[in-house]
Amino acid sequence: MSELTSSEVSAAILEMRDLLRLIAEPAIAQRDQRQRENLKVIVGKSQPKAKAAQLMDGTKSQTEIHKLSGMQKSNLSLFVKQLSEAGLLSSTSQAPKLALLIPPNFFEGE
Repeated sequence: MSELTSSEVSAAILEMRDLLRLIAEPAIAQRDQRQRENLKVIVGKSQPKAKAAQLMDGTKSQTEIHKLSGMQKSNLSLFVKQLSEAGLLSSTSQAPKLALLIPPNFFEGE
């Protein structure tokens, strides 16, 4: 039996986390219903805002989110401010993080 490397262990833990989130999604959706509704109102039908929101995991700077989402920097700054004022960010630093979990398909059909 071979030893697992730390990267293999990390990958397995992340996979388990993702599976648990999938299983827990109905309970998470119910718990976060009001926040999710507020997020959808703020995002509206904007695909760049939806993509930017999905990228707000606390690991990417606003500059990275701007490049990956296609939002203009000034619009992204305003968007981050709106999310912060609505209590939808747990981190308002240069690496914003949503205060709620949303599934990858959250904005589909919007």
